[in-house]
Amino acid sequence: MPAEYIHIHPQNPEERKIQHVVSALREGAVIIYPTDTIYGMGCDIHNARAVERVARIKGIKPQKNDFSFICYDLSHIADYARVDNVAFKLMKRVLPGPYTFILDANNHVPKLLNTNKKTVGIRVPDHAIPRHIVRELGNPIITTTIRDEDEIVEYPTDPEIIFERFQHQVDIVIDGGYGGNVASTIIRAVGQDVEVIREGLGEVDF
Repeated sequence: MPAEYIHIHPQNPEERKIQHVVSALREGAVIIYPTDTIYGMGCDIHNARAVERVARIKGIKPQKNDFSFICYDLSHIADYARVDNVAFKLMKRVLPGPYTFILDANNHVPKLLNTNKKTVGIRVPDHAIPRHIVRELGNPIITTTIRDEDEIVEYPTDPEIIFERFQHQVDIVIDGGYGGNVASTIIRAVGQDVEVIREGLGEVDF
């Protein structure tokens, strides 16, 4: 049975549709959704089977996953990571925005992701759809990039083409308009050190 293809307004997400997606996530759905950078794939972080499905779709072992969490704002980050004051001030200044912060994971994360990873990626995207989803869900969702099979075009941007490719692997594909093709800027903020790991869409003049 193919995935659902759902149009959601990118600036003013329809509450009924958001609730439908959230209900599916609670039942273990894997979804594809827009962000402020590229389209992502993910699930409820508390559903171990769904996390394993995402890993299988990506072609990686669940224990080797490098997934990040999408949060609504900074208020829940302490539930999953330890944040230094310097990093917190920087995050408060640039988020929501096209950044992924790599932080020290607390003891909660390995249990959630069935991994021994000591760090966790945190995203607060400047996009209404994923933020409305996690706000209604009450906890973060996994986010991992969707890469294009084309060697030249790294990330797919057309949700209809994304649907054609993934309709038999995921449960819901959200059409929030064309996505971008530049990934987030990755900043490692572990302890006192703040380091730009990858320059992406987010500016690094701070």
